[in-house]
Amino acid sequence: MNAFVTVFYDWSRLVASYFTWAAPLAVRITVGWVFMGTGWTKLHNLPAITKNFIALGIPAPEVLTPFVSGVEYFGGMLLFVGLLTRFAAVPLMVVMAVAIVSAKLGDIDSIETFLGFEEVSYFVMFAWLAIAGPGPVSVDHFVLKASGRDPAAHGA
Repeated sequence: MNAFVTVFYDWSRLVASYFTWAAPLAVRITVGWVFMGTGWTKLHNLPAITKNFIALGIPAPEVLTPFVSGVEYFGGMLLFVGLLTRFAAVPLMVVMAVAIVSAKLGDIDSIETFLGFEEVSYFVMFAWLAIAGPGPVSVDHFVLKASGRDPAAHGA
């Protein structure tokens, strides 16, 4: 049993400890790029997106369409470079929660269906970044270091 634990738990933890920087970087780049793209597209198609918001029953669509589009674009940009990561992740979580409630709620017939929505996956990734932080390969890391704080204590 001890050999099993050594090989499958201790050894894997040791190997993984060399790559702790990779997961937050990969998630930030992936969701940052996606949301920069979706936000940019929405910002350049506000009339069509506003009509979509109206059809979904979102209140004040003339105000919320550019706001949400900006949150996606600028939030994605901040995540992509790892600047103000926790601050950027929270409004994006709200956007995903509203997207689920306004556009997907009627489609939920099981937990498998719900967990299969890409909005749920994005919500979970944003929540993880908001809790765990941006990782050491981020602008946040260098800002914290330059301010005399310990980046590791902040998840950076």
